[in-house]
Amino acid sequence: MTTKQRYQQVIEWFKTAMPVAETELHYDTPFHLLLAVILSAQCTDKRVNLITPALFSRFPSPESLAVASFDEVYELIKSCSYPNNKARHLIGASKKLVEEFNSEIPADIDSLVKLPGVGRKTANVMLAVVFNKAAMAVDTHVFRVSERIGLTSNSKSPLETEKVLCKNIPDEIIPLAHHWLILHGRYVCKSRRPDCLNCGLTSVCKYFQQENK
Repeated sequence: MTTKQRYQQVIEWFKTAMPVAETELHYDTPFHLLLAVILSAQCTDKRVNLITPALFSRFPSPESLAVASFDEVYELIKSCSYPNNKARHLIGASKKLVEEFNSEIPADIDSLVKLPGVGRKTANVMLAVVFNKAAMAVDTHVFRVSERIGLTSNSKSPLETEKVLCKNIPDEIIPLAHHWLILHGRYVCKSRRPDCLNCGLTSVCKYFQQENK
């Protein structure tokens, strides 16, 4: 099977099996999505969704969070991982939005990664979800699933995985494909115990074929 054939079959399967795929983080504005994605680093979406209602209510805009005290923000997010760093990042990102971006979420990766707490993965999430751009955010799920299926081969970094996926997936479906891979990794192709019996990709999956020689 060629790489092109593998990608075609994987894409067609996802189009049928998961025609609707979107972030599981709850949010109501692009600014609040940014806060949620920053909080989600090394933390489950479930935990973040428990934290954010109070955070969003208290801080509806970058202006309101930019002038918040560390202690106030920390108290609202202390049940997530690394709350000290994340409290500083949330305040810092809000200040940067107000001071440099007219309180608007920038629509390019170079500007997004200037925000405290925003790396390439977070920036790509914002570009894909908010602006529907051909941006592939590579988290641990995307990295693992891509390698197992055979969409990538011996990838050394998230950036390498991102480049290979973006090269082989049509631009118009990259924002959707990002969610396909995340959700498949979260619920089926799990890290420790992949649920191959309930996976529709076994016919093209390198991992499954190697495990069942």
